[in-house]
Amino acid sequence: MSGSVALNVSPTIEVKVGEQVFSISRGTRVKAFLRRYLPDIAGDVLGAIVANQLTDLETPIASSCELTPVTFASKEGARIYRATLTVMLCEAVERVFPGAKVMVGQSFGDGYFFDVHLGRQLTADDVQAIEAEMKAMIHRKEALATFRVPKLQAVEVLSSLGSDTSARLVETLRWSWVPLVTMGKKVLLSFHPLLPTTEGIQQFRVELYRNGVLLILPPPSRSDEAPDPVRNHTTLYAAYVRAREFNEKVGISTVADLNQSIISGRIGEVIRIAEAAHERRVITIADAVAAKKDCRLVLLAGPSSSGKTSTVKRLRMQLMAIGLRPKVLSVDNYYVDRSKTPLDADGEYDFECIEAIDLPLLNEHLEMLLAGQEVQMPRYSFFKGVREEVTTPVQLEDGEILLMEGIHGLNDRLTESVPDHHKMRIYMSALTQLSIDHQNRIFTSDSRLIRRIVRDRMYRGYSAARTIHMWPKVRAGEEKWIFPFQEQADFMFNSTLVYEPAVLKMFAERFLMEVPVSDPAFVEASRLLEFLDLFVPVFGGDVPATSILREFIGGSAFEY
Repeated sequence: MSGSVALNVSPTIEVKVGEQVFSISRGTRVKAFLRRYLPDIAGDVLGAIVANQLTDLETPIASSCELTPVTFASKEGARIYRATLTVMLCEAVERVFPGAKVMVGQSFGDGYFFDVHLGRQLTADDVQAIEAEMKAMIHRKEALATFRVPKLQAVEVLSSLGSDTSARLVETLRWSWVPLVTMGKKVLLSFHPLLPTTEGIQQFRVELYRNGVLLILPPPSRSDEAPDPVRNHTTLYAAYVRAREFNEKVGISTVADLNQSIISGRIGEVIRIAEAAHERRVITIADAVAAKKDCRLVLLAGPSSSGKTSTVKRLRMQLMAIGLRPKVLSVDNYYVDRSKTPLDADGEYDFECIEAIDLPLLNEHLEMLLAGQEVQMPRYSFFKGVREEVTTPVQLEDGEILLMEGIHGLNDRLTESVPDHHKMRIYMSALTQLSIDHQNRIFTSDSRLIRRIVRDRMYRGYSAARTIHMWPKVRAGEEKWIFPFQEQADFMFNSTLVYEPAVLKMFAERFLMEVPVSDPAFVEASRLLEFLDLFVPVFGGDVPATSILREFIGGSAFEY
């Protein structure tokens, strides 16, 4: 036929796994491919990265590509494992206690907290019954049926089953088709790849915790080992309760609530309330410092992008407002020369470890300062990787106190020369105040990663791809040097703002879109873009100049 184009689509394609290349039929599903060509590892694989996109095991392979099997040892595999267990937990609760409400909460170590409302006090026997049903699901190798339906149909289904929060979220999305998952009783929104059946789940535990349950995962990289004992999370849980109470007062607990406040024009008020709550917390901490008459050193610690720098500046203002005279001592100036910095397992400089700081010199200076003596504070050049010859004289006068911020602030080794009764310890957390809906949580680290992507791209010249590549090492350092010490804090400050994803979306989306499709960071960038797509955007004009958020998006009243 004149003008027609003949399409020659081969029925076979090539799939590369490492150095091996396999010729397969077009449309072969990932699970079938693994069972046929990689049977030795197929049982441990939870999903796959196909053409730089994370997929589940049921995804058909449509064209020639590279394929990377995903196991529990990877962050992508661990997310699939967690998401699958969450679906199982919600289904088990519905089966054992029909009509009960489950609300996902905060992550505590290697576990997730869920509020379970039965209309009465939850008991240990109730929790054992839930865990027993989940184990029975695994024994029966039950299926998780995932499907996509038109938006209006999804709203009808979710509303008819009492999932009003999920239905309201779908109404605000710009999607034509909505992903859902069910195991028979519950129908949930599905935002992550899942296992097709429960047989890929090995170890987990469900425990009674306060007024809810902890869903506890196996140790990192070892899905066949029993979960570790639960650590004490008293301070963290108290911060979580404060966040939930604030959410209830302001009427925003989920992304659906936030989106509705934006659409209705109420977001300006929400921003002002959230910022006022932050300032009240800073004032409370300042009052506690003033009440502790022998306090000479205030230490503020927290993970990357938790807002430590802004909080120190705001705390300094509030201390001055009540008559105290704080001086800021920067731990950054006490780094050892780069040539003396310890190396990590990959042979690269480990700037996260505490030995990267000149502990003897810092403690000598702290002891002298608290004795009223003058010290010559070094100046460290991160550009050169050495201390400069110029120093800064510092002396602590009567009535003055020191403020120090850094990732090791709660580690006693950092300030071992200072007696405990002279210290006040503050931990900067970034507990996610929102959940997507009642069954899908927002990863706590995602809030900080998005903050850092925006700040690095705008003010440090780092691309989103580079920040994403660096993030695993940052997280590893936090797990080793920060999180184990968080329960030693006298105060915990939750630095997240209930409205911030809607503002950060305006910046982060463009930066994430700059990540090339061929870059391994594209997998994470795609996931974050899908997450940000859930939010109605908000321009930053209403964000106060003293907000923690200004540390990342610019326009702050403080100098950095």
